[in-house]
Amino acid sequence: MASLVRHPWPGNVRELQHAVHRAVILSRGASLELAPFDTGVRIARNSALQAETFEGAVRNHILEALRETNGVVGGPRGAAARLGLKRTTLQSKIERLGIGPGDVTTVRVPAPRAWPAPSVAV
Repeated sequence: MASLVRHPWPGNVRELQHAVHRAVILSRGASLELAPFDTGVRIARNSALQAETFEGAVRNHILEALRETNGVVGGPRGAAARLGLKRTTLQSKIERLGIGPGDVTTVRVPAPRAWPAPSVAV
C-alpha cells in the first residue's frame, strides 16, 4: 500500500487501474504482489523511444512480452496475460505485424549432462 501511495502516477487513473489489474493477474495467493513501478515504466519508455511508428512500438512491446515468456502466448504466464489481451487477439496481432518464431530469440540453458557411472572391475 505504501508503494502505491508513494508512486507519483504520471499517467492518470488508468495507470493505477492497469497496475492493480496486472497485480491481480500475476499474484499468487490471497495478497497482491506489485511489481516495482520504475522498472516497468523505464522498459516501456525505452522500447517506445526506439520505434519510429506506433505500430513499431506495439511490435516491440509484443516482442518484449514474448521474449519474457520464452515465446509462450497463452496461459496464465503467457504473453497475452502479461499484455492484458485475449490469446486470440494477441495471435492476430502477431500475424498482422509479421512476428515469427525467428523474431523471438530465447536463451536456452542446456541441460546438465548425465555422466555415466564409472565401471568397476571385480
